[in-house]
Amino acid sequence: MKNVLAVFIVLATGLFVVLAWFQSGGGERRQMRSASTPEQAARFLLSEIQDRNFERAYEQLANRSDVDKKTFIREFNGSDGSLLTYASLETFDVWGLRTDAQEASVRARLHYTTAVGPLDDVRDIKLERRGETWKVLWPVNPTPKLPPQVIPVNYLRWDVINPRDGDDWGVQSVDSPQVRIISMNAISRPDSVVLVGEVVNEDSVPAYVNVGATLLDASGAELAQESSFDKISHTLLPKQVSPYRIDFPNLRLERVKKVRMDVKALLESASADPVIEISQQKIETDPLGKQVLSGQLVNESGQVVNIPHVIAAYYDSNGKVIWVSDGYVAQALLPQVPVPFAVDLPAEVAKNVHSYRVVVNHFNTTAQT
Repeated sequence: MKNVLAVFIVLATGLFVVLAWFQSGGGERRQMRSASTPEQAARFLLSEIQDRNFERAYEQLANRSDVDKKTFIREFNGSDGSLLTYASLETFDVWGLRTDAQEASVRARLHYTTAVGPLDDVRDIKLERRGETWKVLWPVNPTPKLPPQVIPVNYLRWDVINPRDGDDWGVQSVDSPQVRIISMNAISRPDSVVLVGEVVNEDSVPAYVNVGATLLDASGAELAQESSFDKISHTLLPKQVSPYRIDFPNLRLERVKKVRMDVKALLESASADPVIEISQQKIETDPLGKQVLSGQLVNESGQVVNIPHVIAAYYDSNGKVIWVSDGYVAQALLPQVPVPFAVDLPAEVAKNVHSYRVVVNHFNTTAQT
């Protein structure tokens, strides 16, 4: 009886191990090693990337002799302190676009979690049949190798020097930079109230700016209080203008009778460098059918911009701000290397857009790999 019980325990344990392996995707991945469909091949490749098995992912490429391994790994693991170095691939979806006897293409949507929130990446992947299996043909996009350049450093810079403890002049009060909200527009959304507008630094020194708002009902009671958070360019040089957006989830505009705005500004060390050129801007439909404002960023300075942040303001025919959208760029901006960007735009807003303006905020880190 004891032997029968021992055998039963061993068999049950083995069964649970097998079930756990299948539930974790092991069975699917084993099947996808000899991918009989293009979708299977793409899913297997992305599963390896999701598990950060970049070497195994690279081995699945049909054209790996033409693809630099380090470049392939950096594309998903990040480099130069980019946003992807602080991200992980959480989920992905794959669906077919076209398949014939020897070639196919699929579309993949990659959903990352990052230090600044979710990030989606849509890719069209080509594949080819090798015997009875399908393999991924990875695009070969060599990074341009620029010759050594001398970039003159002649930009303006402002430093804030803090007094030492005990210095008499340190007790003197310092006025905050003169910052003013120049426009505000309350917008009703299906699930929220949104305030959009612009703020300007009217002073001769840089300012760190944040815009907040409080919504009040007819009795004067507070409904909600929010700030622009990262939907603003916080560092404003003298005379510089930034869009802002403040979201109030789960509120209806008809409940709001008054808006109390609040702008705070602090002295901040800043410089006019790096200079980031914004070009090829256009409103278009992305592969998922969403309206986006796309374009290209070029870092014209000599330093790496680790995490670019794009903020766009949209205006109607009367020059009124009708929406503000923002988005982080996954790649770092190397000097003189163009990088594409795209930020979402609600379809019902896009039809009323007469013009738009884009600004680029940025965050620098010390981690560059």
